[in-house]
Amino acid sequence: MTEVKPIISMQGITKHFGGVTALEDVDFDILPDEVHALVGDNGAGKSTLIKILCGVHMADAGKILVDGSPVHITGPRDARNYGIEVIYQDLALVDEFNVVANVYLGKELTSSIGEQNTSILDERRMREGTKSVLERVKMFIPDIRQRVYYLSGGQRQGVAIGRAVNATQKIRVLIMDEPTAALGVEEKEKVLNLIRTLIEQHVAIVVISHNLEDVFQVADRVTVLRNGRRVTTVPASQVSRQDVVGYIVGAEAGASSEKA
Repeated sequence: MTEVKPIISMQGITKHFGGVTALEDVDFDILPDEVHALVGDNGAGKSTLIKILCGVHMADAGKILVDGSPVHITGPRDARNYGIEVIYQDLALVDEFNVVANVYLGKELTSSIGEQNTSILDERRMREGTKSVLERVKMFIPDIRQRVYYLSGGQRQGVAIGRAVNATQKIRVLIMDEPTAALGVEEKEKVLNLIRTLIEQHVAIVVISHNLEDVFQVADRVTVLRNGRRVTTVPASQVSRQDVVGYIVGAEAGASSEKA
């Protein structure tokens, strides 16, 4: 069987904040066409690891490889250049803006008019682009001129995903922080379907979640962090929820450190 090579490989990642060790010698990789769940209790190091991958923090030790080659990610722009996007739990949507304005937030399209070549927003192109990107992620929103304040939780996730897809020329990895938090059953299913749709389009997904029920519906692999260390990385099909809870809390069933 041909070995599948990671898109992203984080090796030996260590991070200190003053006298506190947030991460110590953590390995984490992302394979093509997979949903990789990153789980652990509060303070386990999940957010710090992802912020290092996205350039928000710099690791004190360790390295990041993209397609097997070492890279330096010093900010979100670098991450985006490698096809990495992140959607944080708050979604960073502007409630008073409509769907189009949120999808193109920070990436507005303009056109020039008049002899002075005055730049104005190209509303038509942005509307067309918004429709196209929402169709790509299979999210139906009847009126894209509607303020996102009035959208459901699942639709808001769809807009955030649409913006992430739109922001990167070729998105390869999408990181989603607690994507189903505070959603009802129907809205959760919409979000899980969005994840499945992106996998079909060869976008690898990292899901950070406390909801193991949702994790096991979509995840191919699960990595557990505890106290800044990686406890295990294991195929989701080979463990139960109880096993993962054991790894998270340090119970005897999940206390041994494993390598995938």
